[in-house]
Amino acid sequence: MAAVAVAATLATGLTACGGSGGGQGSGADSFNAAVGKVHNASDAKGGTVRLANSGDWDSLDPADSYYSYEWDFARLFGRSLLTFAAAPGQGGTKLVPDLATDLGKPSDDDKTWTYHIRTGVKFEDGVTVTSKDVKYAVERSLDKTVFPDGPTYFNDYLDLQGYTSPYKDKGDLKAIETPDDTTIVFHLSRPFASFDYFAMLPSTMPVEQAKDTGSEYKKHVLSTGPYKFGENTLGKSFTLVRNDQWDQKTDPIRKALPDSFQVSLNVNADDIDQRLMAGDLEFDVTGVGVQAAAQGKILADQKLKGSADNPTEARLWYTAINGDVAPLDNVHCRKAVEYAADRASYQAAYGGSIGGDVATNLLPPVIPGAKAFDPYPSADHAGDVDKAKQELSACNQPDGFSTNISYRAERPREKATAESLQQSLAKVGIKLTIKPYPQNDYGKLYAGKPDFAKNNSLGLMVYGWQADWPEGFGYFSQIVDSRVIRSSGGNSNLGVKDPEVDQLIDKASVTEDATAREQLWGQVDQRVMDDAYILPGLVAKSLLYRSSKVTNVFVSDGYGMYDYAAIGIKQ
Repeated sequence: MAAVAVAATLATGLTACGGSGGGQGSGADSFNAAVGKVHNASDAKGGTVRLANSGDWDSLDPADSYYSYEWDFARLFGRSLLTFAAAPGQGGTKLVPDLATDLGKPSDDDKTWTYHIRTGVKFEDGVTVTSKDVKYAVERSLDKTVFPDGPTYFNDYLDLQGYTSPYKDKGDLKAIETPDDTTIVFHLSRPFASFDYFAMLPSTMPVEQAKDTGSEYKKHVLSTGPYKFGENTLGKSFTLVRNDQWDQKTDPIRKALPDSFQVSLNVNADDIDQRLMAGDLEFDVTGVGVQAAAQGKILADQKLKGSADNPTEARLWYTAINGDVAPLDNVHCRKAVEYAADRASYQAAYGGSIGGDVATNLLPPVIPGAKAFDPYPSADHAGDVDKAKQELSACNQPDGFSTNISYRAERPREKATAESLQQSLAKVGIKLTIKPYPQNDYGKLYAGKPDFAKNNSLGLMVYGWQADWPEGFGYFSQIVDSRVIRSSGGNSNLGVKDPEVDQLIDKASVTEDATAREQLWGQVDQRVMDDAYILPGLVAKSLLYRSSKVTNVFVSDGYGMYDYAAIGIKQ
């Protein structure tokens, strides 16, 4: 599905985030030195890498994580069937075998996919990994009550035949077969030629059934990668130390250069920036870039600027317009928001052009087939008050209305976005009350939980989305398909509900001609914008800061940030 061009994508590494081709860079610190090339290449081992997060993880359990940085970082302690290549530029979007010995072998018109896993891979407790451990990992990931934040691709495409979870069902999941210890076969309910992208999901990282503790497993995930968990104080900090059961001979991806990783959680975002510039941290692990105060300081100081990179991403910063909340259940009220919004101020909240380009539609230009259009134009992107008032009259709210706007509390730029929208929408009588919620539960319990969002009048929800992989399906399927919305929460679709959009997704998914398929993704973009369910803010760029101590560092176009599994550090 959605993928005759997948073979070409895998062969050439189609760019996901606008990086240039890979190559070796110099060791001298300079602006964008780690974009499209390796900066400070080295194979030297030893040392500790220090990272910080302004919020908390969704979960350290690979079955329950969905942020890009979590998928990037998880490769230090877990091995999925496939992964993105450890390479800069376009090479970083190429799928390569990790736990598997090769890419998947399709049969039955792309409804059956077979993988063989490497021999000699062990868990940190010395138990040999088998195909049954991979099967169990996928089985448990299906339970969206226990693991609400993980992706739903396996739920949506495996031939489940009523199976829900190993915690609830006594029967066997027939959709996955393990004929021997090194073979795993996936049976789908319908064809999907891009299934290799599913095989790179962290939910294929093996789990020993006997050691599974369900929702408590996040306290100590058993490692199959080069590092295992040392100290783990949930919500505060954790460390990774070397896993003595990891064998380099079984791992063609990782060099495992540092001795350990130290991660601090729930650290003030501005404090993280100060510690980065002072040399007390190596990375902000979230990969969304420094805050406005630090950005100005870095760009004004050539020495600091030499430790920064400004890549373009397959990410959109946007605000969802919730049609479940009256009067936004009326399309004209939603269009009033689109017209009234000052997108120039939206861009300013992210630091100006260094933070991204003003977006007027949904598909980032780095997604194949994307075309820019603007259905709600205004001079200098500052908003059109007259058009907004006309739409308010059309939805019987000529004097405006009141609703709430949410954002992730640990993200100052999202707060600035909410405040910007509060000011610009007030010009037409739309009154916004700002509601912050914690980042790690934002999708699970708040903005991504339909009942909570409706009952708490979250009419607008500040959000962002990066493509799971660089193609229309990998970008759109989880944010505009109404059929992926779960009442239990953990959603990335925060309110798009249009049967015509769903039908277009289905049509694109079985269209083999690449040009025709890309045109359909363009129609999805147009339809959602016509529905006014999403207010696009900007196509993301981030000002990333790296310590001068780090080696072998580059921006991965697969993840849109530094490749944490490749880095080393000077002693």
